[in-house]
Amino acid sequence: ALASPIITLCTHERLSIASAEKRGSAISTLATTIFRTGAEQNPQSSMDLTTTTRQRRPLLSGSSSSSAKPYSKTDKPRRSDGGDAEDRGLGWFLPFIALCYLRYMSATSNIVHDCDEVFNYWEPLHYLLYKSGFQTWEYSSNFALRSYLYILFHELAGRPASWWFGDDKVRVFYAVRLFLGLVSAVSDTILVVALSRKYGKRIATYAVAMLCLTSGCFFASTSFLPSSFSMYAMSLSSGLLLFEKYAMAVAVSVFGVILGWPFSILAFLPIVVYALVKRFKQAFISGAATSILLLGLSVLVDHYYYKRWTSSVLNLLIYNVLGGGESHLYGTEGPLFYIKNGFNNFNLGFVLAILFIVLFPVIRRKYDRCLLVVISPMYIWLAFMSLQPHKEERFLYPIYPLICVSASVVIENIPELFREKYSTRESLLVTITKYIRPVILGLILCASHASNTFCSLRGSVLCVGSEWHRYPSSFFVPDYISEVRWIDDGFRGLLPFPFNSTLGGTAASPSYFNNKNQASDEQFLKNIETCTFLIELQLSRPYAYRGSDLSTWETIAVFPYLDRELSPAKYRSFFIPYKWQEKNVFGKYVMLRRVPK
Repeated sequence: ALASPIITLCTHERLSIASAEKRGSAISTLATTIFRTGAEQNPQSSMDLTTTTRQRRPLLSGSSSSSAKPYSKTDKPRRSDGGDAEDRGLGWFLPFIALCYLRYMSATSNIVHDCDEVFNYWEPLHYLLYKSGFQTWEYSSNFALRSYLYILFHELAGRPASWWFGDDKVRVFYAVRLFLGLVSAVSDTILVVALSRKYGKRIATYAVAMLCLTSGCFFASTSFLPSSFSMYAMSLSSGLLLFEKYAMAVAVSVFGVILGWPFSILAFLPIVVYALVKRFKQAFISGAATSILLLGLSVLVDHYYYKRWTSSVLNLLIYNVLGGGESHLYGTEGPLFYIKNGFNNFNLGFVLAILFIVLFPVIRRKYDRCLLVVISPMYIWLAFMSLQPHKEERFLYPIYPLICVSASVVIENIPELFREKYSTRESLLVTITKYIRPVILGLILCASHASNTFCSLRGSVLCVGSEWHRYPSSFFVPDYISEVRWIDDGFRGLLPFPFNSTLGGTAASPSYFNNKNQASDEQFLKNIETCTFLIELQLSRPYAYRGSDLSTWETIAVFPYLDRELSPAKYRSFFIPYKWQEKNVFGKYVMLRRVPK
């Protein structure tokens, strides 16, 4: 039982080999379909191929080459011999099943990557369900920067699960994750089918493979984060836009901004503007009505929990935009951070996605303007976020589906780079590049497969020092642990405190919170003698660890832990058989119990 809280804690920043093996089988399953699709020959040209004279392609009647309508799959002539079923593109069943399977794998084996996910979302949910959990300064009613409406959305799954599973909180945790995986699978399926109907099966097949198997999508799809929710909304609104459901696309965009992450409004802007241009009245009414409804509901929910009239959405915007939010207090990164991060999560796929804008002048006759609108938020969001001093991996989550779509379009159109403009014959180079397309996709998926994707005493006190930021949430703390306390290991920032019911619970405004990330005198446990259990990371460093005192502590669980600083980057980032264990350096993640006196 004691191993329960350790299993998740010790796996942070480690490769999940079991997960990698499962994903490897999924790659081989999809590979057959991908290679089959990649080997299909394009439909015959309507021109007379028996003509030996080189001719220009005939222009449409009454139009010039500069004003010809861009091609999309909907412009293809329909066959009268029952071929309409094929023209409809991919069906709903296979993409949905594939996405559900991989989202299930993510929900059950994905680690918690960010301490913000734990303390700002899992802990408040745990408090609503079990009346215990840690509170951050953002949830102090004095600041009220976080919306409880977003937490309530997840309680739709968490509350029934808590009734069903009772005190088995770990199952409740995974029930919420499975719920997030289902939402992700539904939204991504709509995007994939829309791509198939409008631009063809091959692009859609490439896209679903990348949505399923790239590391970035695997991580983000089941994370309990507003940026992940905005990612769901981005997939869904993009798919609805391709289906020409403009009013619905705007409504979903509003959900992604207000219920999810307010700052993602910039990413949704191209979709909303395009929808307004196409169907102004319907799109405007849909967006305005949804905004008023969600903002009003958010204010009511905030009033219920914070016990005062306030808007967490407005507070967050004021703090970060007008109030001089000091995000630099939580760390800064250089301008290339997201470029490196994108390559780490999508490898070659990220490079190809960025190259879409370079390839577009060559392929613009094949696609309508809608495709450019769908992919453009990727560039806007990447440029905007790169200019911000405070950067985190999760900030790119909203555009992860667009990276997959953009890379899929580029892979599909690689042969166009070698096609002669007016030739009716297909060169050998074009034929070769057609068969190379699935090979390129396979390399991307294989690189993703090899990448870093991969405790019985009542009233006890569990103590955590420098490893506080890897705390996996209270869902993994057994009932016999009465409280979790932080001990001073040198950290000088503000740490979360337990929700205090005597001060009003969610309505409390404790004096020990501040918005300057300054440590409070009350955040650390003064008397370490009260610690029953201790979690500690022991690396090869020239200083002593508490666990080294064998007269005070005994080890009850030990797990190997990858030492990031001493391990070579290429061996820690990619799983290379035999070399991964041989070249990397490992420390120990230990759980200690105080020796009874």
